Amino acid sequence: MTAAHLILEDGTVFGGTAFGAAAEATGEVVFTTAMTGYQEALTDPSFAGQILTMTYPLQGNYGVNDLDSESARLQVRGFVVREDCELPSHWNSTGTLHGFLADAGIPGIAGVDTRALTRKIRSAGVMMGVISHGDSPDAALATLRTAPRYDGSDFVREVSATEASTWPHGDADAPRRNIVVLDLGVKHNILRILTRLGCEATTVPYTTIAEDILAMKPDGVVLSPGPGDPALLDAPLATVRGLIGRLPIFGICIGHQVLARACGAGTYKLKFGHRGANHPVRDAASGAVTITSQNHGYAVDPDGLASSVEVSHVHLNDGTCEGLRHRELPAFTIQYHSEASPGPHDSEFLFTRFLDMVEEAAR
Repeated sequence: MTAAHLILEDGTVFGGTAFGAAAEATGEVVFTTAMTGYQEALTDPSFAGQILTMTYPLQGNYGVNDLDSESARLQVRGFVVREDCELPSHWNSTGTLHGFLADAGIPGIAGVDTRALTRKIRSAGVMMGVISHGDSPDAALATLRTAPRYDGSDFVREVSATEASTWPHGDADAPRRNIVVLDLGVKHNILRILTRLGCEATTVPYTTIAEDILAMKPDGVVLSPGPGDPALLDAPLATVRGLIGRLPIFGICIGHQVLARACGAGTYKLKFGHRGANHPVRDAASGAVTITSQNHGYAVDPDGLASSVEVSHVHLNDGTCEGLRHRELPAFTIQYHSEASPGPHDSEFLFTRFLDMVEEAAR
């Protein structure tokens, strides 16, 4: 077994054993508390540029398959686990976690005290790190110190589609509505849900301007989730400003943050982000609390919001803004993932709410 190290930018070293690709990778080290869903997490575009730590100790126990990926490739820079299962057991499994990482060129490290690592991140905040297979910690740390910072990189540019495409619609009947998805790092399950609800879903690159979207004559627009700092997304910001009031809009995660910026709000970085499947969120209108799946490192500062926009949802752990509603126009957002898979399905009804808004606007 080859020795491997995870080294944080403050010099902290975590030892372990190598699995996945024999490579070195740098990125922002984050953790998620979700107990299942490593394949979905590894392929989630919102993890682009990051080294992902799973707090649940056993990973790989049900293998990987051809159905559960949330994008066309692995998106993480590296993967950190306590234990990698080499003999998965599941009727749908087509391979191992080790092979999944190795085939994609992504290094992993097993045998890490992920509880200690998580406590470190929670107390000090997220920081850059490097996974090294074989190199000394000092050599890997020298590499890390010359690597680009996560905060200054536009990862949406890396994960967004380069051309428009329509998700296959399996229903023989004509689609109920045509929905354009501005691809800031869209997850497949958003497109699966829209088509299951009878829509034709067309993704467009994040640089697509408002006039080109309007020329497609959609019935509504979804602003997808995605990675990185929303303050870097000036092109989508201009697009959203050109769409507000002209089409129904539903923003999710970074889509929520971009629409918030378009309505006058700012954004800021959280100390260690919200990543997991157990985040309680309260609906300000009804008082109902739902358990949500989340994956974001930035949040909306509602100060500066236009008076026509209100905070609709609040995170019960830290009081952060989890959703917005426009009082006058057909537009609303959520910070969490109503499309989460795996994860709680409590909020999937928000897609139906969006389509009800689309129907109302069409009358």
